[in-house]
Amino acid sequence: MKKKITHYIIPSILMMIFYTSCNSFLEVTPTDQVSDATLWVDKENADLFLNNIYASINGPFSTFDPEENWSDNAMNGVNGQFSHAVYAISAYTPDNSVNRWGYYGAIRKSNLFLERIDQSNLDPAWKRLRSAEARFLRAYFYSILWTSHGGVPIVTKVLNQNAQGDAIFQARNTSEETFNFIASECEAAAQDLPLSAELGRVTKGAALTLKAWAELFWASPLNNSNNDKERWKKAAQSYKQVMDLKIYSLFPDYNEQFFEKNNGNSESIFQKRYLGGTNLGSSKEGLQGPAFVNGALRSYGGVNPTQEMVDSYFMKNGLPISDPNSGYDPQQPFANREKRFYQSIVYDGATWLGSVMVMKQGVGSKNATDINNVNEASNTGYYLRKGINPDFTVLGPNQLSSASFTIFRYAEVLLGYAEALNEQQGPSPEIYDAIDQIRLRSDLPKLAKNKSQAELRTAILQERRIELAFEEKRWLDLIRLKEAEILLNKDSHAMLIEDKNGKTVYTVINAVNGIRKFDNSKNYLLPIPQSAIDQNAKLKQNPNY
Repeated sequence: MKKKITHYIIPSILMMIFYTSCNSFLEVTPTDQVSDATLWVDKENADLFLNNIYASINGPFSTFDPEENWSDNAMNGVNGQFSHAVYAISAYTPDNSVNRWGYYGAIRKSNLFLERIDQSNLDPAWKRLRSAEARFLRAYFYSILWTSHGGVPIVTKVLNQNAQGDAIFQARNTSEETFNFIASECEAAAQDLPLSAELGRVTKGAALTLKAWAELFWASPLNNSNNDKERWKKAAQSYKQVMDLKIYSLFPDYNEQFFEKNNGNSESIFQKRYLGGTNLGSSKEGLQGPAFVNGALRSYGGVNPTQEMVDSYFMKNGLPISDPNSGYDPQQPFANREKRFYQSIVYDGATWLGSVMVMKQGVGSKNATDINNVNEASNTGYYLRKGINPDFTVLGPNQLSSASFTIFRYAEVLLGYAEALNEQQGPSPEIYDAIDQIRLRSDLPKLAKNKSQAELRTAILQERRIELAFEEKRWLDLIRLKEAEILLNKDSHAMLIEDKNGKTVYTVINAVNGIRKFDNSKNYLLPIPQSAIDQNAKLKQNPNY
């Protein structure tokens, strides 16, 4: 049986990331050395508290089994991993689901910061700036709760059970109320946030982008069964606000924008920071990259791109492989594909760390597609390349890299704008221009014009899937578009590569551990943790859990 590997996650107590006032480096400071009495009379001490709230943002670079594996883009190839043992087969319950309710701890810290800062005698301009950051962070945490669970209790004051008793417990707000709170908080925060800030801190662009994302989610079929065009219009307008700031642009190199040397590049809008060489460092390379190099295990290979993801990439001529004019050859499946394919996927015959990767059966390669689930080799015949820096390929939770996790970037703004505007009014030159900017970076021809609204929708969503692949976007896209009941109710596939009579033969097969199920009667919302309901009897569970 395949070796079972621990699901590596840096405990949140270790993720206390603090930013110095003079530069973007990170420091770790024991918070118990700062008393509450002195915390709110000194900017530096108050900043430590706020930075601890920033540190509550979770990122996927310290886990062997990221959220991307919940989607049809990728899977984890190791037995017993949460993504395929629970989420892929619709086995999550109020007792075993990912507990995002823990974000209420960060929300409480945000509320405390806002109350104490408001009461302090610190510089008013500084108070406005830092309060705007805290309001954004609180809205961000609520956005994660909302997109996961629907309406949740909106708490904006510090609650104290010792003083208030059971009065601290409240029922869930509606989904619409939660959305409105997130959008209004982002809009208010944007008024007091700067266009640029220290690396890792919130800006006006981040607040406007979060607002636009919430509006896109609210306009999508999951929440907009009547297809209210005004919702799409608001999302398009908010994305356009970000574009009109004129401070973001697409970074020239699609893949290298994710390396630590390019933290805070022209495309990034909001990032979670890591500090390599400490317990706050990123371990993405050692946990999620290609497994074997020259026979030696260099990573646990926690992200195996599926055949479905590979098939979504265009050919070099810009056509999908399903188009008879694309030139795609199933027996030369990796020839003449678009640039992002080569920047994102390690495939049979690709070079990694100076070694040619061989996924073929029967030639003694440890990277042969793992059809029997016996080792760390990929279960799909593919490894992740995107965002994997070859300078940090040391096995396991090595915490070597300082590469930031990009939460929002400009390409997503262009894609969101194009999608929302198309849904609001149908095809227009502005939509084609937004998509073509992204395609041209990858040396693809511009989209063919004269598409219908439905055809353009398909093109935009395929572009979105490819461009944002492996960035923790796909799962929520399937949820908001109500496509999960279709695309997550079919098995994931792999590429079997064999030598037959001296000829390499490629065959698409069902991936081992590739079973997927999705129950549309309940799985569009995650369950409220039973522990939260046990504590607060006013909470009602989501339907059918």
